[in-house]
Amino acid sequence: MARAVWKGPFVEESLMKKVDKYKEDPKKIPIKTWSRKSTILPDFVGVSFQIYNGKKFIPITISEDMVGHKLGEFSPTRTFYGHTPADKKAKPATAAKK
Repeated sequence: MARAVWKGPFVEESLMKKVDKYKEDPKKIPIKTWSRKSTILPDFVGVSFQIYNGKKFIPITISEDMVGHKLGEFSPTRTFYGHTPADKKAKPATAAKK
């Protein structure tokens, strides 16, 4: 279920303060955040984040296409290693029958 429109998008207050400070700072050091549930606002475009995925920080630079999505969508928490081919299981079984 989506968030009610009258409430507006959810963004951590501390994250908004960090983004405001980032825009004024000439060094442009990426913002570390654990708030994967925060929505990306148009103010965030061009800002660099390091989003925690539970193990490490994933570096992300926000573009216009990302507005409206959640920060957590861009730092996957699970690693997909691929499906194992059926041939690996079938070959030992057929070799044993011969």
